[in-house]
Amino acid sequence: MGVNAVLRDRIEDRGLTQAELAHRMNTAIERLTGRLGTVSERTVHNLVSGRTRWPQARIRAALRDVFGSPAEELGFTPPGVTRRPPQTEKPVRRRHFVTTTTGSALFAMAPLVAPSTVGVADVQRLRNRLASMWLMDDRKGGGPDLESHAVQHADYALDLLQNGSATQRVRGRLYALAASFTAGAMWTAVDSGQLARAERHLEKAITLAGLSGDGQVQHQTWRYAAMLADQRGRPADSIAAAEAAMSTAAHRRDPLYASLSHARLALAASTERDTHRARRAVDRAAEAFSHADPDRPRPASMDFYTRGELDGLTAITLLRLGHPARSECHTHRCLAALRPDQHRNRAYYNLHLALAQLRQGEVEQACATAGMVNMTPGAAGGRTGRLLETFTAALNSLAPDAAVTRDWNDRPPNAAPVPQEDV
Repeated sequence: MGVNAVLRDRIEDRGLTQAELAHRMNTAIERLTGRLGTVSERTVHNLVSGRTRWPQARIRAALRDVFGSPAEELGFTPPGVTRRPPQTEKPVRRRHFVTTTTGSALFAMAPLVAPSTVGVADVQRLRNRLASMWLMDDRKGGGPDLESHAVQHADYALDLLQNGSATQRVRGRLYALAASFTAGAMWTAVDSGQLARAERHLEKAITLAGLSGDGQVQHQTWRYAAMLADQRGRPADSIAAAEAAMSTAAHRRDPLYASLSHARLALAASTERDTHRARRAVDRAAEAFSHADPDRPRPASMDFYTRGELDGLTAITLLRLGHPARSECHTHRCLAALRPDQHRNRAYYNLHLALAQLRQGEVEQACATAGMVNMTPGAAGGRTGRLLETFTAALNSLAPDAAVTRDWNDRPPNAAPVPQEDV
């Protein structure tokens, strides 16, 4: 019996205590079964310590609900299955991954070493790191460090393909992982405002996704392409990329992916002022989401797409279409659904809320909302920073002589914002 290091690290990544995890699991059990669960801190201790090797079905379901991963990916072993012993790895090429002081489990991991024979365990090791990357992005947003690590992990996956012996199935998974890491690098570059670098990552991600044959990865790549085109002010390209995402197997087979495809199309169409198409896409996104199975296994890159995120994307679409009151309603729903650790998204959607209030003539309330935005490190030059500039320009256009506008403009350029709840 040994410590379940995978589960321990996932708990630490979420910033949870054992008591908090027990509470979330009990809430999940109530949502799934209609009856409040009886998970205690002792239960969680047994899960982490390795005393519980294979949890009961309701515990496994609750863990999946909290972490978005099946029990096997959280370090548990089904009865009758023997875990593969650690390989003695013979280095072919060694890549060292720089550690930082961010506290992220992704950045604190030991360097990966390319083995001569590549198997499922190597694939799973990369998947765990990919999940850690998405968790860090979900909490704080993209940045140069996260982008650099994504690129290095993509290169490592390609090293395994070029220098290691693997089955065809494992090779397909490695191409998918290389594509996912590259798409992640593209997204972090978009989020931090490095759009030219994002374009270069996109070209590579599209090639790797095609080689992988993985519909989920292809969907991920095309939806990021839609977001990049949207940020670059190319709505026609954004629409084309959203339509490409709709052509993937993931869109056809999983309503959650279909919902996200339609939501991306709605955003692109609203930029083109194609009101009919945007509204139809919003309706289809909501309809598809209602048919999605929340317990279906999916990659960590889809963990962000909740009912609250759909409300957020709907709010942006409605704001672009000139419906600020309806946009404000959806934004409030979005913000209420965000986890406390989703700092980047909270800042981003609070600024959209401020814009919706401003466009209803609620100048003082809009400034108060925008003034509470807590920028994450590195966000000033990215999407959130540009949105703050958009708000300032709109404020000066709508109420150039108002006292609240003068106060807003007189803020010190590096003044710290009013902090939000940070737990």
